[in-house]
Order: sequence, then C-alpha cells, then structure tokens
Amino acid sequence: MNELAAVAATFGTITVVELPDKTFVATLVLSTRYRPLAVWLGAGVAFGIQTLIAVVAGRVVAELPTTPVQVAAATMFLLGAVLLLRSARSADEAEQEQEAEYEERAGGRRGFLGAAWLSLIVILAAEWGDLSQLLTVSLVQRFDAAPVFVGAWAALLTVSGFAALGGGVLLRHLRLGTVHFAGAAVCLVLAALTVYEILAG
Repeated sequence: MNELAAVAATFGTITVVELPDKTFVATLVLSTRYRPLAVWLGAGVAFGIQTLIAVVAGRVVAELPTTPVQVAAATMFLLGAVLLLRSARSADEAEQEQEAEYEERAGGRRGFLGAAWLSLIVILAAEWGDLSQLLTVSLVQRFDAAPVFVGAWAALLTVSGFAALGGGVLLRHLRLGTVHFAGAAVCLVLAALTVYEILAG
C-alpha cells in the first residue's frame, strides 16, 4: 500500500474512533469557556505528543516476531470493536456526564496561553492509553510509521477542530451511538484483514 493510501486509511480509522471519544467532549467544553483557537492549539500539541509516542511504541513492537505481533494487533482491533459496541447504547448519556466533569475542570477565566496550556494538559491526560492511541500502535503493524503518524495526527486535529468550532452543532445532528457503531465496524474490518494476513502467511 502506498503512503497516501496508508495516510487515508489511518485518518479514516482514527477519525471514526475519536469522534465519540471523551477528548472530543473535553475540547468541546473547553472551547465554550476559552478562545477556540487556543483550545485547538493546546489540544493539537497534546495529540502530537501522544501520536508520536504511539508510533514509536508501534515501531518497537514491530521489531518483535511477526505472527505474535499480528495476533496482538488483531486482538486490539477486536477489543476496540467490543468496547465501542458496548458503549454505543449509553454514549449520549455518558457524553453529558463527561461534559459536566470537564466543565468543573475548566475553572475560571484564562488568557490565550493559559487556555492553550490547560487544554494541552487536560487532553493529554484524557488521551493517555486511549483507544485511538492503542489503535495507532496497532496500525504501525500494517503501515509504515510516517504515514500512520501523519494520518493519525491529522485525524485528531480534524476532530478537535470540529469540537472547538462546531461541536455543539455536530452533537445536535449526530448521535454518538451511531458513531460508535461505525467505529466498531472499522475495527472489525481491520481485525478481519489482520487475521487473513496471519492465515495467508
């Protein structure tokens, strides 16, 4: 697969997994308190850090024997699908609870840099060990590290941009449960492809 296709595949996978994620809600809430650009920049730096760590971890894992790594990747994709399916029914209710939690964390007024720094800290904490980060590690087993980094970071920047600029409108027109089902479907397809490669190898 060429690099552009790998970027596109990574972008699509991470986007559908990240849309119903708590970091989308965190960015949405922070952008209602502070300047959206400051929130987006802080979130973007946090996403860049976590994506770089995930890609480096993926490269380390890729040096291990091929079959166990492929089995672990397939398991990760299946686990992602199960988690998304299990949370689909309660996604909208959970989103309201998360909004209240991040409202409390946001605190009082801050300047541009203060808002960006707060956003970086909140998003980095929320994203650590997150499903999208774990899937990024797994995607490095399928594609080269550079296009995975570009696709994953671009997806996270896009989703956080939606949240910062129009997340409230998006949530009024799109049920998070539906996005969960779409993300689960993508994870299942990736799991099936990985299992096929194991059997074919």
